Amino acid sequence: METYRVAQLIRDSRFEGWLMVRSAEKKTDRNDRGYVDLNLGDRSGEMNAKIWNWDPRTEVPESGRPIWVRGLVQEYNGRLQLRVESWRPAGPEDRISMGDLVPAAPREPGDMMREIRETVDGFENAALKRLTEEMLSMAGRRLEWFPAAQRMHHAERSGLLHHTTDMLRLARAAAETYPWLNRDLLFAGVILHDLGKLEELKSDESGNVTDYTRDGQLLGHLVRGITLLDRAAEKTGVSGECVVLLEHMLLSHHGEPEFGSPRPPMFPEAEALHWIDMMDARMNTMKGAWEKTPEGAFSERIFSLDRRVYHPRYTEDAE
Repeated sequence: METYRVAQLIRDSRFEGWLMVRSAEKKTDRNDRGYVDLNLGDRSGEMNAKIWNWDPRTEVPESGRPIWVRGLVQEYNGRLQLRVESWRPAGPEDRISMGDLVPAAPREPGDMMREIRETVDGFENAALKRLTEEMLSMAGRRLEWFPAAQRMHHAERSGLLHHTTDMLRLARAAAETYPWLNRDLLFAGVILHDLGKLEELKSDESGNVTDYTRDGQLLGHLVRGITLLDRAAEKTGVSGECVVLLEHMLLSHHGEPEFGSPRPPMFPEAEALHWIDMMDARMNTMKGAWEKTPEGAFSERIFSLDRRVYHPRYTEDAE
């Protein structure tokens, strides 16, 4: 049987191969029969799956681990779903290429970290430089592989670095267009704005997020990011307005109360950070949907965009 990637699967096609368990939960149907609800994926995408007639004595597949799967692709409520007919966990004898199973950023983590550190080295404001360096030091090695989300934008290995460095490139363009912006403050806001996600998400080194942490559930990365910034300010001895400005940027970068920000952006660098973050997140989501959709077709509804995405043919003679 020819092996297809998740993004290539269509209704009524059969699949046989290795997939990564993104999440797995034992449930019961309306007739009190056990089944397992899974999200399985490879580097191309993710699909919901069901294992019916579950033996309660059997262990549920472990999140963050690859399993061999055979099944049929069906459609349920307008979405594709894999009906698993048989499966087994990976053993020591199996040769599995993790690069095929885990989505990853398009650039090397070391290159992205170097881009961030070179940006910080160029800061003229000594207080912002000390704060940013301390926050990066607190983040540590996790930054090399940490994703930016569980299923939204940049949900990939090293996705947080990918998101941050793409935003830095947008921020440089904004600073060239609006030279009256404070470059150091804007760039520091970009680098620090999502570091609270390191405490918000449970992720292994493959970049697979299994759940939210207690802090993630109770506080979220905006609030946790501010507490981390306060800790860095205390350790470095930095105080005054620059700390409050950065706190406001972290608190307001989602822009709206319904998206988690209790205050709107209230000065130019905060406003710029919000729209740079929004643009990069949405373009990454668009790209993901565009790549999985054939030319001339529409994607399924994308939850975070609240719309379907069209993949243009980009030719004048397209019908």
